Amino acid sequence: MLLAVAGREVYAYAGARPSMPSQRTIVFVHGAANDHGVWAWQSRYFAHHGFNVLAVDLPGHGRSTGKALGSVEAIADWMVALLDAAGAERAALVGHSLGALAALDCAARYPARVEKIALVGPAVPMTVSDELMDAARRDDHAAYEMINGWSFSASRQLGGNAVPGFWMTGNSMRLMERTPSGVLAVDLAACHVYANGVAAAAAVRCQALAITGARDLMAPPRNAQALIAALPDVRVVELAGSGHALMAEEPDAVLDALRAFL
Repeated sequence: MLLAVAGREVYAYAGARPSMPSQRTIVFVHGAANDHGVWAWQSRYFAHHGFNVLAVDLPGHGRSTGKALGSVEAIADWMVALLDAAGAERAALVGHSLGALAALDCAARYPARVEKIALVGPAVPMTVSDELMDAARRDDHAAYEMINGWSFSASRQLGGNAVPGFWMTGNSMRLMERTPSGVLAVDLAACHVYANGVAAAAAVRCQALAITGARDLMAPPRNAQALIAALPDVRVVELAGSGHALMAEEPDAVLDALRAFL
């Protein structure tokens, strides 16, 4: 599905299903240097089980045009414009990493538009190491290698994809390599400077779900504790064997948690 949002063309995967006014809407938002494809398993399930689904490519990512948005707040504002373009009054927001921060901020500032939020791999603050940031600014391939090394648990770097024949770290690398020059640095900087996470969590008035990976090195579960404590109504699911790439490492467990919540 192609939508016009803020004067730019935006791609959203809808599961080959038309939008139905009688159905609830779920928006899936990816993280840094990713696109809608990271939600393939989860978004397709909901699209075929009675929901309107918008698994989006953020501006400057995937098939969406325009420049990458430079702050979490800008992405949150953009998400409301996306709902307007799609004719959706309210939606549940499901975000991973950078997308989780944007979903959180959107729920805090636009409570009338957000039904529920699911935060996958969240952290507040979501700081980025100097080494990774410098490599991203140089468009050095080492940035992708660091992200891959820190995003997947040690056992999953050896294999174990739920779909036989697919290579998790290889797929992740190809996805990041398709990202236009400079986008990763913009995304990482947006994560690094976002300072309103705990205050935003305290302002959220809808139900929230936090899904964390016990072996996450990019956004360690301990860095989500202040966020979780500030959310007024939150459920927490920790996946014992997963790193930061939760939707790839534990696709069924993430889907099950979302199904129970949504």
